Amino acid sequence: MEEFYKRKLPHMQPKGATLFVTFRLAGSLPQAVIERLTADRRAELRIATTNEDRYLADRRHFGRFDEALHLSNGPDYLQQPALAQIVADSLHYRDQCVYRLDAFTILSNHTHLVFAPLQKDLNPDGTPQYHKLSKIMQSLKRHTANECNKLLGRQGTFWQAESYDHIVRDGAEWERIIHYVLNNPVKAGLVTEWWEWPYTYCRSDWQSDLREDEL
Repeated sequence: MEEFYKRKLPHMQPKGATLFVTFRLAGSLPQAVIERLTADRRAELRIATTNEDRYLADRRHFGRFDEALHLSNGPDYLQQPALAQIVADSLHYRDQCVYRLDAFTILSNHTHLVFAPLQKDLNPDGTPQYHKLSKIMQSLKRHTANECNKLLGRQGTFWQAESYDHIVRDGAEWERIIHYVLNNPVKAGLVTEWWEWPYTYCRSDWQSDLREDEL
């Protein structure tokens, strides 16, 4: 059974799934850009006839969305080391408590995150109950927003309310997403090797293999 919740976008969380989440600073994309990206996605989905077509349309939409974030002239608070460290520490703090943390990359205006929510309890029928994505993100955003705003001496919204989240379908897709996340700073021209970026993380039991792959 899947957990389902909805804000502006639908979100689904199959029990035991690994998730790829991207969350960004408030105001990091102009409304006109968001509307254009949304219109492009809707146009592609209208002509999609299979689940695979819809999956590929969503992949293309995310690629355009991520590219727009890299080109954005909006807030870039996370380029400040102290603020990026707050986010990194918060992501690590929840590892093995509410999720298994696989990888993340923190850039100037957004964060890519791969994790699997852990089992929380058992339902009355004996089936496992997992920590909900919505609760994880609310807690993470609330804490990091408060701490970052303190350092910035500002008030107001820090994170965009919506996050992009995607269910990792299988091992091959997990590997592709991990490579994408870790290679993001390289793609942005910030470093030449993924492990040189100070705000990139990958579980230690996979790091040597990924280095050999030469992202």
